Amino acid sequence: MDPYQQPERATPSWRAAAAVALCGVCAFLELYCTQPLLPLLARLFHASKTGVGMTVSAATLGVALSAPVFGALAERLPRKRVIVVSLLGVSIPTLLAATSASLPQLIFWRFLQGVTVPGIIAVVITYIGEEWPPDKVALIMSFYVSGTALGGLLGRISSGILADRFSWRVSFLVLGAASLAGAAAVAAWLPPGRRRPQVPEAKETEIGFFYQVQGLFRSRRLVATFAVGFNVLFSLVGVFTWITFHLSAPPYLLSTTALSSLFFVYLVGLVVTPAAGYVITRVGLRAGIGGAMACAMTGVLLTLAPSLAVEIAGLALLCSGVFIAQTASSTHLRVAAPAGTRVTAAGLYITFYYLGGAAAGVIPGAFWALGGWPACVGFIVTMQAVGLAIALIGWRTPRTPDTNP
Repeated sequence: MDPYQQPERATPSWRAAAAVALCGVCAFLELYCTQPLLPLLARLFHASKTGVGMTVSAATLGVALSAPVFGALAERLPRKRVIVVSLLGVSIPTLLAATSASLPQLIFWRFLQGVTVPGIIAVVITYIGEEWPPDKVALIMSFYVSGTALGGLLGRISSGILADRFSWRVSFLVLGAASLAGAAAVAAWLPPGRRRPQVPEAKETEIGFFYQVQGLFRSRRLVATFAVGFNVLFSLVGVFTWITFHLSAPPYLLSTTALSSLFFVYLVGLVVTPAAGYVITRVGLRAGIGGAMACAMTGVLLTLAPSLAVEIAGLALLCSGVFIAQTASSTHLRVAAPAGTRVTAAGLYITFYYLGGAAAGVIPGAFWALGGWPACVGFIVTMQAVGLAIALIGWRTPRTPDTNP
């Protein structure tokens, strides 16, 4: 019997759904806030493109490294407590980043920003699966993913505008204060959640963290989901990090504020993703991920057009495809992970997801050196095609009960 199984209880209110979306907003508000600042930071710190790209990679690397730890520690801790404490924790290095006197100091604070983020995102994914009925999980997951998109949008736009109007330091101060306010709202709105029964004591001694990880990596479906997660964030971060250098150069010569305005295309994803979450519950996860990745690949290819309007349309398609793919893969994670290991599985998923983001801030630099933006596009689309193939093959439903897939 599933140790997480509970008697029937009332579905959480819409205020709870709003709190889940706010968790996504606060988790992602600061995570990518340096993307529109990269050309500015390169000039201020006299650094290379790859050097300032580390301000993106450091934050995502912090998430990747700490996610398994949070997954293991949070498996038996109250979900809401972990989420609220993590929301408070992410705001402190954000505020301290404003004191950076050099690029290495800024990279250090950016790394610490990422360290506590898994306490939000890993636990929220599991919280949704535990608190809402199965037929509502994909829909509520889409609200959370939309919240992450809104947070990423607000963080990038705010940082660019504030840096142009005041300074990049003010950007970090404002975003840190906003995170504190968000933590207070989540503490007030998010229900404590059901009291989960303890895993039997004998099983606690038998199954440690490394034993769980070993078991999870035996699952074909989970390994495929981890690979898809890596690919999803790699494509998003890779495009939005390196296209800033492309569009700040001739013939476009976009300013920092203009570069931050590019992220308004996230609004398209905010509208599309909840609708897609509803559709995924009807057509299935493999069909959903197939359509999402095809949309994302088309979007990346459109950024090769010699028209700024067409490139922006391509970015909108990319965002929509990536957000839908994230909804599908997060939902599949809960389906594929055995009961009692779901937070650990979510932690591992987040590790691979953000390793993809960390790699995307650095690796495309080699292709930029070879052929500029077109070479970056070719590499990223190839990675997306590989991710799509992995999902279509690895997410096949087993014909027999999947006890050891």
